[in-house]
Amino acid sequence: MRLEKIQEYLREVNLPYQYTEYEKMGSIDLEYRGVPYHIWEFYDEGYGVESNVENAGKSIDYTGDYESEVIGIMRGWE
Repeated sequence: MRLEKIQEYLREVNLPYQYTEYEKMGSIDLEYRGVPYHIWEFYDEGYGVESNVENAGKSIDYTGDYESEVIGIMRGWE
């Protein structure tokens, strides 16, 4: 299972999501206040995610400690 920190956070805040894993990479789709969001993991000389959690209309790539960075953005939704 991948994206474990993000999944744990989503469970903590009771936000429903769908998790899929394909070719050893995780994918999370969720909806918050009627807006669809995605967190799609990729590998390009290291793991990262593409997500629209910062701006629903635009996907951004996150690398490094990407799970903590994405969680930090989602904490701002509260």
